[in-house]
Amino acid sequence: MWLANVDPERKLEFKDRKLYEQLSSLSMEAKKLFVECLLKESLNEAREWIDLFNKELERAAKAIGAIGWLFSKEFRSFLVDPEAHLIKKLFIYFHDVLRGRISLEEFEEKGRAAIRTSLRTNMRSLYQNWGLAAILESLGRNYNAKILYPEHKYVSLERSGKQRTGTIPPNIILKLSNGGELSFFLEAPRPVSWADTHDLQRVWKLYTTLRPDLLIYGGRIMNILDLSSEPPIKRPNIVLEFKELEDWYVRIRDLRGPFIKRLSAEEWRSRWVRGLWEGLADVLGVKREVLEEDKKLPATALRVHETKLIQLYKAVYKPDKMLLVCRAKMPENIASELESVGIIVYHDVGFDASALEPVADEIARFSKRVEPVYITSTEIRKILGIDRVDESKLLEALVKFLKMKREEFKRFLESQ
Repeated sequence: MWLANVDPERKLEFKDRKLYEQLSSLSMEAKKLFVECLLKESLNEAREWIDLFNKELERAAKAIGAIGWLFSKEFRSFLVDPEAHLIKKLFIYFHDVLRGRISLEEFEEKGRAAIRTSLRTNMRSLYQNWGLAAILESLGRNYNAKILYPEHKYVSLERSGKQRTGTIPPNIILKLSNGGELSFFLEAPRPVSWADTHDLQRVWKLYTTLRPDLLIYGGRIMNILDLSSEPPIKRPNIVLEFKELEDWYVRIRDLRGPFIKRLSAEEWRSRWVRGLWEGLADVLGVKREVLEEDKKLPATALRVHETKLIQLYKAVYKPDKMLLVCRAKMPENIASELESVGIIVYHDVGFDASALEPVADEIARFSKRVEPVYITSTEIRKILGIDRVDESKLLEALVKFLKMKREEFKRFLESQ
C-alpha cells in the first residue's frame, strides 16, 4: 500500500508538499467514489429538488417583497453542492482509517450511516422549506401579503442564535391586504439562553418538548415563550407538518425527551468539558479513563408511529387547525384515520405549489388586524409626574432616549 511505504507510522505529517497533495487527491477520489456508489440516484434526485426549491424561493420573494433568504450553514452547504456536502461528512472517519484507528469495515459502516443521515435530514429540511415558501408565495399572490418582519426583509429559514435574548421570535410576519397579520415560527420550540442552574431548570422543558415543523399565529406575535404553560409556548392557531418520504406513515420515532434527566448548569458544563477532553484524547491517540458515572446507561424512549406523532402534536398544542402536507400519495385508510381525529390532510402534493393554495387560504382565515396603540401626552405627564410638556419636545426626547437605550429597550420589548 502506498501510504504504508511513505508513512509507516501513520502520523499523516508530511514535510514533502507533493506527498501531502498526493494523499489529499487520493483521499478525495476515494470519498467521492464511496458517496457515488452508495447514493448516486439519491444525489440526482436531490439536485432536482434543489432546482425546484430555488425556483420557488424566487417566486415567493417576489410575491411578498422579500430581498432574500437566510439558511443554516449546514443547509446552505447542501444546497450549493449536495455531493461535496456529503463528502465532508466522511472526513473524520476517513482520517481514522488512514491512521489505522478503524478498519475498512468500520469505515464503511460509519460512513454509510453518516452520509445517509445527512442526506435524509437535508432533504427533509428542503421539502419543509419549499412548502413554507410555496405558502408564502400564495399568500403574496392571492392576498397581497407583504413582509412586515424582519424589517431587513431577509427571511431566515433557521433558528440558530435567534433565542439568545431569552425569547422565541418569529421567522417572518406577513401583513395582508385586509390589514390582518400572520406570524410564522419554523421549528420554534427550541431552548433559549440560560446563565446558571436556576435559569436552566426554568427553561428545561424547552429541551424536551415536541417540535412540529411550523406554528402559525394570527396577529403580530413577537414572542411565543410561555414558561407557565405546558407546553411552554403560547397556543398556536395552526400547526403544520410536512412529510417528504413516500413511506413516512410506516416509520417509527423514538421520543426521548420525557425521559431525559434534568441537569444542573454545573453538570451541563462538566459533560461539555468531558466531550472536549475525549475529542482531544482521540486526536492525541491516548485513552481517557472512563468514570463509573460516564458509562452509558440503557437508553429509554417512547416509540411511536409517525401517524401517532401527528396526533400527539394536535393533542399537546391544541391548535385551532392541524394541517398535514405530504409530498407523496397516502393510502386512503391512513388519510381517513388522521382526518377522523380532526387533522386536515393534503397529500400527493409533490412540488406543485398550486396544490398548497387551499392551505394558504386556510391560514389566511386566521389573520388578525393589529390595532395601533396611542399614548397621549396626558398619560405621559402622569407617568413622569409633571404638569406640562411640549408634545414636539416630548417626541424628540423619546426618540433620542430610544437611540441611547436601543438594545436595552429592544430586549425589554421582546420580553413583554
